[in-house]
Amino acid sequence: MTNHKNTGSCLCGKITFSVDEIMPVIGHCHCNMCQKFHGAAFSTFVEVSVNQLTWLSGKACLSEYKADNETVRTFCRCCGSSLLFESLYNRKANTIEVALAAFDDIHEHQQITPDAHIYTESKVSWLDINDKLPQFLAYRK
Repeated sequence: MTNHKNTGSCLCGKITFSVDEIMPVIGHCHCNMCQKFHGAAFSTFVEVSVNQLTWLSGKACLSEYKADNETVRTFCRCCGSSLLFESLYNRKANTIEVALAAFDDIHEHQQITPDAHIYTESKVSWLDINDKLPQFLAYRK
């Protein structure tokens, strides 16, 4: 059986990565930090096991921002693309969250379906959520 990889990159293309398997935890995060970091109403992250993520190029271009709440956001220092998010939960579970929009190619064997809106208590007032996904005021319960 062929091992298909899901590949991605930053905006400038200096950083490239692959992920063997994407977990089915795919959330739209409406927290204030995601809004500021992505410059958007929300961000969408997929969860992966840390050992499933491989840096193919540009690892030296990675930079991190560690917030007061102990979360870490990893981005390209050259173009500013958001790539990873890591919380205390992720560290305990040995997972990492990858920005879904950073993927260039996701193989069709992977089922990519966002499953929730999280931190909707911080949702911007100018966005109406019109899908049928569950909404959580904070993290999933």
